[in-house]
Amino acid sequence: MSLVLWALVALPVTCGSLLLAGGRTLDRWAPAAAVTVAIASLGLAVTAAVRHPAVEAPLLDGLPVRLGVDGLSGVLVVTVTAVTLAVLLFSTAELAADEARARFFGLMLLFAGSMLVTVTATTLPTLLMGWEVMGATSWALIGYWWREPVRTAAAQTAFLVTRAADLGLYLAAGAALAAAPGPLSLDTLDDTGEPWLSFVTAGILVAAFGKSAQLPFSFWLSRAMQGPSPVSALLHSAAMVVAGAYLLLRTGTLLDASGWGADTAAWVGAVTAVALGLVAVAQTDLKQLLAASTCAQIGFMVLAAGVGASTGGALQMMAHAAAKSLLFMVAGAWLTSWGTQRLTELRGAARFRRSVGVICTVGALSLAGLPPLSLWAAKDVLLAGALEDGGGLYAVGLGAAVLSAVYSVKILWYVWRPMPAAAERRRRGPASGVEQRHPMPASTVEHRHPIPAGAVPPLALLALACAALTPLAFPPARDALTDYLGQGPEPEPHAGEFAVSGLVALIAVALAWAWPWGERTLVPPWTRRLCREWLRLERAAHVLLVSPTLGLARAAAAFDDRVLDRAVNASGAGALVLARWTNRFAEGAVDGAVEGLATATRRLGRWARRPQTGQLHQYLAQAVAAFSVIAVVLVLVR
Repeated sequence: MSLVLWALVALPVTCGSLLLAGGRTLDRWAPAAAVTVAIASLGLAVTAAVRHPAVEAPLLDGLPVRLGVDGLSGVLVVTVTAVTLAVLLFSTAELAADEARARFFGLMLLFAGSMLVTVTATTLPTLLMGWEVMGATSWALIGYWWREPVRTAAAQTAFLVTRAADLGLYLAAGAALAAAPGPLSLDTLDDTGEPWLSFVTAGILVAAFGKSAQLPFSFWLSRAMQGPSPVSALLHSAAMVVAGAYLLLRTGTLLDASGWGADTAAWVGAVTAVALGLVAVAQTDLKQLLAASTCAQIGFMVLAAGVGASTGGALQMMAHAAAKSLLFMVAGAWLTSWGTQRLTELRGAARFRRSVGVICTVGALSLAGLPPLSLWAAKDVLLAGALEDGGGLYAVGLGAAVLSAVYSVKILWYVWRPMPAAAERRRRGPASGVEQRHPMPASTVEHRHPIPAGAVPPLALLALACAALTPLAFPPARDALTDYLGQGPEPEPHAGEFAVSGLVALIAVALAWAWPWGERTLVPPWTRRLCREWLRLERAAHVLLVSPTLGLARAAAAFDDRVLDRAVNASGAGALVLARWTNRFAEGAVDGAVEGLATATRRLGRWARRPQTGQLHQYLAQAVAAFSVIAVVLVLVR
C-alpha cells in the first residue's frame, strides 16, 4: 500500500508543476486536468485513510523522509482533498476564460500536494519541506493578480508574517537535534530532555500560532483576503490555516510533557476565539468578516489541542472546512454577480438567486452553532474537554460560541433584507461573469450577471456536508471516531451540554436577527473602530518590529556611509600618500643601497681577478706569502 501514499502526494504535485511549466498554452485544458487529479486524489486519500500506509525514503544521514497516515492525518487528507475538489469544481465555473488558468490550477494543485505532505509527515524535516512549499504557493496564490500592487503587498505581508513564525519550526528542529540526534519523529518529541524540551515546545507553538493566524499573528489573514475567493475557500478554511492547529493536535504529548505548552495553547486559542469573534462582528466587508471568523473558529481547534480533546478538534476541523469553504465561495459568487463585498451593498443578494441564498443560510447557521448542524455538536465535544480542564476555559469558549452566532446571523440579516427601491432601480450587477478584482459601489454598477450554474453543485455538496457531519459528534459514531484517531478516553459531553449550547445559540441567533444592524451599536465608537481595524495588530507589529528594524537598518546604512565608507576612503587616501612618499624617498634610498652593493661587488670581483694570472710561479709566490702570514699569526696567537 506504500504506492497509494506516494501517489497521493506525487499526483497533485506533479500535475501542478506541469501546469505551471506549460503556462498559457495549457489554459484550455487546465480546469479539466485539475478536477481529474482532484477526483483521483480524493479516492487515494480515502484508500489511505482506511489502509494507514507508511513509506520511507533516504534523504540525509539519519534524517530520512517518512510519510504515514494514521487516524488524525487520515481525517485531514480526506478533508483536504474533498474541499480541494469542491473548490476546483467551483473555480472552473467562476474563473474567467482569459485568466491564467494553468497558473491558477497548477498552484492550487501544488499547494494541495504540499499540504498533503505536511499532514502525512511523521518527522520534523519532512514536515518542514511540505511546510515551506505550502508557504511559497500560498504567497503566489494570494498574489495571483500580481500586476496590482495592492495584491502583491498583501501577499508579501502574509508571507513575511507566517515566515517569521515558521522560524519556530527551525528552532524546534535544532533543539531536538541538540538533545538527541535522530530522525526527529513527531511522536517522540516529548522524550526530549530539558532545557531542549522547552525550546522545542516554544518553537512548535510559535509556528502553529503563526500559520493558524492566532493572536498576535492574526492580522495577516485580513491582508490575505486580497486573493481570489477560491483561494480563500481552500487555504483559509480547510488547508493552510488549520495546519498549525493540526500540528498542535499531532504533538499533544509534547505540550503535556512541557508542563506549560498545553495551557498556553488552550488559552491562546480561547482568547483568539473571543477577540477575533468581536473583530468579525464589527466588520462591514463580507470577506473580512469571514477571515476574522476563521481565526476565531481555529481558536476552538487550538483550544481542543490544549485540553487534549482530539476528537472534538478533528470534528471542528471537518465541520469548519465544510461551512467556511462554502461561505467563501458564496462570497466569491456574489462578488461576481454584484461587484461588491460590502454587506450594506449586498442587501437582497440571497433573494436574487434563492438557491445560493439557501445554501449560504445553511453554511452561516452551521457557523453560528445552531442545532442540528455540525459545528454546534463539534464545539460541544471539544468544550467538554475544556470543562474538564476548568470552568474558565469553558466559559470563554461558550462566550466565543455566542459571538459565532452573532457574526453569522449578521451575514444573513444583510443578504436576506429587501433591497431599497432606489438601489434596486440603479443596481443590475456587473457586466462580466467573473470575479471582480476591484469591487464597485452600487451606484456605479449598471448590469447584474447571474451566478454561473456550474458554481452551485459544489456549494450544495458542502451544504449537505454541514448537516451530514453532525452524527459523528454522537455515539456510536463518535466512539468509532475516537478509536480511529487512536486516542485514549476523552471527556464526553452530556446531553445537557448539547441542550445548553443549542439554546444559547438559538437565543443569540434570535437576538442578532432582531438587532437593527447599521442603525445602532452596542459598543462605543472607538471600540468598534478598534475591532474593525483588527485590533490594530498590524500597526502594533509595525511599531514594535517593522519600524525598529527599518530604523536599525537606516542607522546601519548611515554608519556604513558616514563611518565605514569614510574610513575606507581615508585608508585608501593614506595608502596613496604613503606610496608617493615611498616612491620619492624610500625607493631612492633602497635603490642607492642596492646600486652601492652592486658597485662594491663589482670592484671586489675585479680585485679578485688580478691574482688570477695563469703564471705558476706567481701562484707559488702567493702560496708562500699566504703560508707565511698564517705562520706569523700562529706564532703571535700562541
